[in-house]
Amino acid sequence: MRVGLQIALSDASVDVAQPLSQRQLSVSMSAIADEFSRTAPLNLCLILDHSGSMSGRPIDTIRQAAQRLVDRLSLGDRISIIGFDHKAKVLVPHQIVDNPASLKLQINQLKASGGTAIDEGLRLGVEEMAKGKQGTISQAFLLTDGENEHGDNDRCLKLAKLATGYNLTINTLGLGDAWNQDVLESIADAGGGAMSYIQNPEEAVTEFTRLLNRVQSIGLTNAHLLLSLAPGVRLAELKPISQVAPDTIELTVLQEGSQSIVRLGDLMVEVPRIILANLYLNQMAAGSQAIAQAQIRYDDPATNAEGLLSEKIPVYADYLSDFQPNPHPDVQQQILALAKYRQTKIAETKLQQGDMAGAATMMQTAAKTALQMGDEGAATVLQQNATQLQSGEGLSESDRKKTRMVSKTTLQAE
Repeated sequence: MRVGLQIALSDASVDVAQPLSQRQLSVSMSAIADEFSRTAPLNLCLILDHSGSMSGRPIDTIRQAAQRLVDRLSLGDRISIIGFDHKAKVLVPHQIVDNPASLKLQINQLKASGGTAIDEGLRLGVEEMAKGKQGTISQAFLLTDGENEHGDNDRCLKLAKLATGYNLTINTLGLGDAWNQDVLESIADAGGGAMSYIQNPEEAVTEFTRLLNRVQSIGLTNAHLLLSLAPGVRLAELKPISQVAPDTIELTVLQEGSQSIVRLGDLMVEVPRIILANLYLNQMAAGSQAIAQAQIRYDDPATNAEGLLSEKIPVYADYLSDFQPNPHPDVQQQILALAKYRQTKIAETKLQQGDMAGAATMMQTAAKTALQMGDEGAATVLQQNATQLQSGEGLSESDRKKTRMVSKTTLQAE
């Protein structure tokens, strides 16, 4: 298994007469399997809310969804299951999957009662998952239907960051409309995973399966972008590097000497992870100029190899005296995806501040951006929200959660 790495500038041509030019550098990476490649076993931890609000149809469908996941696991995969209400308990300690029927019986013991303490469930989940992290692809599915009423949201974020330090990925799933999208998004972003929205209990099996398909396509883990910039080139000071696929996330950049380093996490086979780096280029002599170099550091859990390095890819810009704009179409689409996310975030902030008119205007701008990039599903949701706000209506919790989801992703077909 190796890394496939592709780079492109938003416009590789630069006006030699300009003292300063701005460009977006797109870096796309995925895991590439060859005929001898094998995939490491999955180390899955289910962290399931069974508080009192889950009683009835919700807990029934979550039990069913979890049992379906067990059916989809391969012999040799690892599993652990945590249940939490206002306290947390290890229902299935970390073990190799060799008796699915027994696991499903234990899942059936989940009963709804109590309050909600997400951080306690997450703490036990990280502990159990860490027991099987060697030579595996470690993934947690954290599901809740409510606020962290008996817990500490800051502790959740710290635990998610701790998990990535051990190369464990945290995915979050919100069920119904009473969970907090800010909390679950921050856990998933910090934990290197994805956030999912299960609007109705009947959708639980489908969402769990979709997320399992995603993690089963992972080939490499713990990927970091190593970006070196030439003299006269710098990153933007504000939000310099962002991920735009498969989800939109604002990333944290660390400086080590002359290198900018960004943790990216897991790399899937055939599904690229794409980031945009916002660069400023000083005036340079006419001709082709090397402005940057990109490389990926990663782990291959199938071979227990850590700290592997991809090839180094140089980035060139053409400084032209007869400059004509020549935008790269794929990078332009990626820029629009990031704009859609940021415009929606501004709209949400204005709404929280009580500025409904400002929120409506920015939501409409985001809808136009989504339409421009061909994301008709997001455009529909965002425009409906803008229309509601313009008419003086607020947004329901369901509307707010749909808004957050379409801002981060392109709606997937079932």
